[in-house]
Amino acid sequence: MTKPSPFLNPGQTTKAGSLAIVHLSRDNLVPAILDDTVGEVNGYAEGTVINTRFGSFPHSTLIGQPWGSQIRASVVDTGSRGRKRKVRDDTDEPSNDTEEAASAKKPATAASGFVHVLPPTPEIWTMSLPHRTQVVYTPDYSYILHRIRARPGMRIIEAGAGSGSFTHASVRAVYNGYPTAAEDRKGKVYSFEFNEARFQAMEREVKAHDLSDLVQITHRDVYNDGFLVNGESPEADCVFLDLPAPWKALPHLSRHRPATEAVNGQDQPWVSPLRSDRAVHLCTFSPCIEQVTRTVDAMRRLGWMEIEMVEVAHKRIGVLRERVGLNMPGDRGSNQSPYDVAEAVNRLREVEGRFKEFHGRNQKAAKSANDDDVDMNDSVEASAAETNGAGREAAAEPPSDNAPSVPSFMMGRLVHRTEPEIKTHTSYLVFAVLPQEWTEEQEAAAFEKWPCGKESKVIGSLDKETRKKEKRELLKGKKKRKSEK
Repeated sequence: MTKPSPFLNPGQTTKAGSLAIVHLSRDNLVPAILDDTVGEVNGYAEGTVINTRFGSFPHSTLIGQPWGSQIRASVVDTGSRGRKRKVRDDTDEPSNDTEEAASAKKPATAASGFVHVLPPTPEIWTMSLPHRTQVVYTPDYSYILHRIRARPGMRIIEAGAGSGSFTHASVRAVYNGYPTAAEDRKGKVYSFEFNEARFQAMEREVKAHDLSDLVQITHRDVYNDGFLVNGESPEADCVFLDLPAPWKALPHLSRHRPATEAVNGQDQPWVSPLRSDRAVHLCTFSPCIEQVTRTVDAMRRLGWMEIEMVEVAHKRIGVLRERVGLNMPGDRGSNQSPYDVAEAVNRLREVEGRFKEFHGRNQKAAKSANDDDVDMNDSVEASAAETNGAGREAAAEPPSDNAPSVPSFMMGRLVHRTEPEIKTHTSYLVFAVLPQEWTEEQEAAAFEKWPCGKESKVIGSLDKETRKKEKRELLKGKKKRKSEK
């Protein structure tokens, strides 16, 4: 039985040899194939270790954990890491040095630092994968898969695998089980990549993620060589082209050999890579409007219909509660402004009281000892102390059991802000549909069921005099029925 992919069936816990995502922060995720090797690995006596700014995490502490678990950092023994080992001849006897001995050591829990271990999904993989090209992000590929009608059991042609973001998302969309035989038709992704280095990296990832039975990766120039696999048609239901020049690949995506397009292999029999018994949906991914115009022009010449261009602009909105008030501490997220008119008036009274207090002291020093005027200093100090004390006591006094709940302005007001950077590949998506091809037998069956041109009761099939005659007979029948009554 084929080993299930962690993207499709991760199980309840992490397993050795399977992919896991180590979550450090919202935008910092580390993919790792969990290694259960016992003994020294790369100088670590605890085995394979992931080093992060939150601490060190041996793979042994990540294996067998439920998905979503919080994993504490460990104190690792670096051992001989970083040291150059002495080169020994093959004739020498094996050494018993401690540097050469690969001894296992159980990791000890550190005082601080932790991460979370998450199951791999296409959304998380898109955020953590190694970028070899520009990535098709989740807002784009989710809309693309919806528009090209990707469903379980379908087959998708993808040209321009790149970093593999769309590949993993499309596998999940069409998955309906693993094939048990060569003739067993299951959902599958046929991916094509021209760059050899990216093809090899993509091939390794597909094998490591246990997707070899569901993804057929091919190293090919689809502009010249088309989309056949080993000379056979993939019978694709939908197509996604992430290419610099999609119009060069469109002639190969036809029911018949295009008469007006230059296609290699003119002397060979034509084999279409598309499914013939249903409509095929197509999407192209282009960053420039000039590419879109040339692609649309080629689509119209080749018979594609319902052509439409869409641009997806995605922004993440952060919602938070902002505290407002003059008595609030200067913490992050607080707004040092009055929350209502009463607090603003009290603040003005406090400022004016300090102003009068300052000038009252100067006037008192200039006056003589026998001045009988009112001492402004005492009255102002009393007024200011009374005002400030009342405000501080009201702010610091804890609410009683019978007191109402904390006012909403003390909890903070809700505000929302969009992120400054748009985390998506903003490009133009061109969608089109190639209608189903009908055979002569299907056309004859439809003509028999709906005989076109032989209708007897359709407006326009009878001349004017015949219609008048039918109208007279109809009216004559009505008069006869009335007379009988």
